[in-house]
Amino acid sequence: MSSSSAPRRPDVTTVEIIGGPEAVRVELHEHDARWAAAYLEHRARILAALADVDVAVEHIGSTAVPGLAAKPIVDVVVVVDDITAEEDYLAPLLAAGYQLRVREPGHRLVRTPARDVHVHVYGEGDPAVADYLLLRDHLRSDPGDRDLYESTKRALLRRRWDDMNDYADAKTDVVLAIRERARRAHGG
Repeated sequence: MSSSSAPRRPDVTTVEIIGGPEAVRVELHEHDARWAAAYLEHRARILAALADVDVAVEHIGSTAVPGLAAKPIVDVVVVVDDITAEEDYLAPLLAAGYQLRVREPGHRLVRTPARDVHVHVYGEGDPAVADYLLLRDHLRSDPGDRDLYESTKRALLRRRWDDMNDYADAKTDVVLAIRERARRAHGG
């Protein structure tokens, strides 16, 4: 990634969820090695679509952690120089078959029509990216926190969720606690 300059324009200031809230049935699946293969397939697809853009692409979320049960949705993070320059990355991703789902300050989310791959786009230097990678790497190496995270997700499954964002928000306290332990464990 090159060092980014100032954004081309002000970022959006509101959260836009294209299509509105979606009722969802969240279910966990035991870890599946096919998730890594799906990530590699979509990484290649993203890099091809954004061949003219300097990006970084990483597999994040529970499907990136061997041994962790997960929703069968592969999460990918893409880092672009300027999140406000949607013309550089959004149109190519849409042309590659992804659909825009969320536009919010500092973040865009596109996904496959099957909803089995979520691509999170952030600007270079956004701390959310470092947080995703810290959590992923810690869960890969710490079986106790991996088990805690999985048991939290299983407990939350006993509830009905009208929107995937509500389910994600319900995990926040546990994620923050694990991330704090990860920072201490990794000297940060």
